[in-house]
Amino acid sequence: MNKPALLEVSGLKTYFYLENKKVAKAVDGIDLAIYPGETVAIVGESGSGKSVTSLSIMKLINKPGKIEAGYIKFSGTDFTPLSEKQMTKIRGNDIAMIFQEPMTALNPVFTIGNQIIETLVKHQKLTKKDAYTRAVELLKMVGFPRAEETMREYPHQLSGGMRQRAMIAIAISCAPKLLIADEPTTALDVTIQAQILDLLNEMKERFNMSILLITHDLGIVAEYADRVMVMYGGQIVESTSTTQLFEQPQHPYTKGLLESLPNIDNDVPRLGAISGMVPPSYHFPKGCRFSDRCPSAMEKCREDNPKLVNLTDEHQVRCYLYEGNEQ
Repeated sequence: MNKPALLEVSGLKTYFYLENKKVAKAVDGIDLAIYPGETVAIVGESGSGKSVTSLSIMKLINKPGKIEAGYIKFSGTDFTPLSEKQMTKIRGNDIAMIFQEPMTALNPVFTIGNQIIETLVKHQKLTKKDAYTRAVELLKMVGFPRAEETMREYPHQLSGGMRQRAMIAIAISCAPKLLIADEPTTALDVTIQAQILDLLNEMKERFNMSILLITHDLGIVAEYADRVMVMYGGQIVESTSTTQLFEQPQHPYTKGLLESLPNIDNDVPRLGAISGMVPPSYHFPKGCRFSDRCPSAMEKCREDNPKLVNLTDEHQVRCYLYEGNEQ
């Protein structure tokens, strides 16, 4: 793209230092860019490093975790040297996040209204009266039919879908430039999932936000993302446009994920499956991190981890099958 990236992450490494001198390389050399107004999805199985990537961007990594290398630039500002106090001004204001489980992200002892008002007073410097009025507007905007009553309710009084809507109201309250949605529809039934995702899309258009969508659901990716990054073993293994990923997947891991999806157009007796499990991040294979599960693994795959190479300007893949095909 010609315009500058809103978010630029380069060489990001986030490690966790465990007992017995084990080092969990949860994120191990990630590069990503998000441009204004687009939705980028990071997909992969649990344990691939998706959520740690999003928490690293927000600088919410606590001990025993540590951001070991790389830089994170947002609107041209490098987050790396910023203090916690400086980051507090950015979080919720310029970058907001929706967490997987709203019941743990929302404070159980404060009303929904209090939690939205606090964000508006802190970041937007509104008076409590103006913040109250704005909070009611936000709840109506995200689909609460009885917004004023909801202001007085506590998180446990709301259903899962309504708690997620309340989280979205808090997240968009300061009209952030970037919204990070970490598995925003976990534990919600299918109809509520669709409503929440449509709502996020609507808010994206209304506030001209960019969205970083963390998910393991390729159906959601197909419907809502502009570009996709497939993550495995703490690294990006394939990155391209959503259309290209579904029409011409290249990495064996991506192909395995797509083959495991049911398709109403294809009558297959049995869905595909990827054998084995995601290895723990403190015990990756010596070579390619997918080599012990890959049907196409060669000897060199077990010795050296391939680099992410450009197949085209918009399609990158980390696989020795494409050695010599890179641009």
